[in-house]
Amino acid sequence: MVLGSAIVGLVYVVIRYDVTYESLKAVVMALAYCWGLVFAIYLMGHGLVSIPKRLIRDANIANKLRRLQAKAPKAYEKMEDAAASLEEIEAQVGELAKRKVGSAVDFRDWIEELQEIANIPETRPHATAFDVNTMDLTVPNVITPKYLADITRRLIRAKRSRSRFAHEWHDLVKEAGKTQEILDSAASKILEFGDASRHSGMWDKTKLLNPYARYLWHYRIRPYMQIGLGILLALASACVLWSEVVKLPFPQLSVIRLSVIHHWVGDNAEVGFAGQVISAFWICYMCAAALVTMTEVRVWRGRALVRRNTGYEAAFWYAMQVAKLTVPLSYNFLTFLSSEVYTKTAFYGFLGRLIDFTLLGRWFDDLFPYFLIIPVIAATFGLYGKAKRLFVGIDLLDDDEENSTGYGTGSWREGRDLIERELGGESVRRRDELFARLAAAGGSGSGRTAPVLSVPPGESASRGGPRTIGMGPSAGVQRAGTPSSHWYLDEPPEDDNLIQIIGHRMKNTVDNIETPKWLQDLGQGLKKPKWMGGGQGSAGGQERSDIRSWFGGNSNNSGGGGHIRL
Repeated sequence: MVLGSAIVGLVYVVIRYDVTYESLKAVVMALAYCWGLVFAIYLMGHGLVSIPKRLIRDANIANKLRRLQAKAPKAYEKMEDAAASLEEIEAQVGELAKRKVGSAVDFRDWIEELQEIANIPETRPHATAFDVNTMDLTVPNVITPKYLADITRRLIRAKRSRSRFAHEWHDLVKEAGKTQEILDSAASKILEFGDASRHSGMWDKTKLLNPYARYLWHYRIRPYMQIGLGILLALASACVLWSEVVKLPFPQLSVIRLSVIHHWVGDNAEVGFAGQVISAFWICYMCAAALVTMTEVRVWRGRALVRRNTGYEAAFWYAMQVAKLTVPLSYNFLTFLSSEVYTKTAFYGFLGRLIDFTLLGRWFDDLFPYFLIIPVIAATFGLYGKAKRLFVGIDLLDDDEENSTGYGTGSWREGRDLIERELGGESVRRRDELFARLAAAGGSGSGRTAPVLSVPPGESASRGGPRTIGMGPSAGVQRAGTPSSHWYLDEPPEDDNLIQIIGHRMKNTVDNIETPKWLQDLGQGLKKPKWMGGGQGSAGGQERSDIRSWFGGNSNNSGGGGHIRL
């Protein structure tokens, strides 16, 4: 496609203009700019809506937790699939390491390097931590460099993929746990996030606020600040869109132009220091809108940025995209200003004049930005989700719409169970520490009341847990010890009616009643008779507490066979 476009552009220049070095350079620069502008306009259009929408939407803490829970099943499934793929390739490497004769002798160093990458011991290459009977262990009889290169490439990609999805799952669980703690702090007015991990940033490790001030910031102040910043950026997005629309017919009405150019000396426009600062904000926001969208697009062959573990190919590719998209966005911003301003810049000297060299380049630069309206409308009204449902199998962008169709379909309930299972032990420990602090504070006369802990009905126990990942009924049992995720709901769960809810709460109250000490100590001094197993038997001095001994059977001796004699 690029070669064909270059040939068409070259033929046009040869026919329309003279064949000179300047004209050929203009064709190359204009084609490169147009190719970059196509991606920049689409990505920026989606980002102009995504950034303020995400800020305003995440201001509601309960809805944010629900969306995180809805994403959890898919993230967990990707992590499990990536781990299974890596184990299968490592199993093939283990089988390959057993080859000591034949064609494998010539590639002994290469095979040993594969063992090091796969972390398989040289002494016991067959000692793997997975079931090799279910793996594809097909190793060709003749080992060739092509096969080794292919398995090396697949092994490295599988390790990168597992690291990527494991980090995504870890970040999602961490964010969901933090959001749940913010919600739980509404009753106690105390917010503690616990000790930060060693991989956390300096800001996360620094504790400047006490628990009560931290609660005020995260629960009371920060949501309103997010809404205010989201509204401000939404207005900025509207200004960018408006400036693109009126740039050609009514350039005097461009908001960006009016905000940057403050001084006019006759017919000459001048940009002061304030105009330079404002222009820097506009350029940074436009570039951020395009680059943020790149983290949401899923058509980049699985490339992703992973904290402290990004692959070399992905790192170079993202760096290339930053360099490729910044140039067309910056020049597109300059065209918002008056021609008296941007024609004097160095940017116009090496790029703009080559774009304006031909009429096609000038008209493309003026008219194509109108297509910015298409991704803006698509992101605003959720057309991606509708297109995703219309064309099955197409998954271009993250769809944050809630899937509440029930268990086994990636619903938020399934994600809630997964997250609570991941955070089970840590959540219980933090809750116990919180109640201990509240009890101490209540005893010292602080006047704060402890939160009332209510356990919701165990859905997962009755349904058997999420079916897609094979969780057993123990998931619902474990949820009973973790903080309830129904605390943030204003209405009761939709699965139960009022009578069932009252019955569940009465049952939980009865089950949680502790036996009095006097009743526990009752009968401690009484001894059971010998016929009930209280004494020592005559055979070997062993106890005969089995009920079969009442009827003459001996479960301890092999002579009786363990049968009951009547």
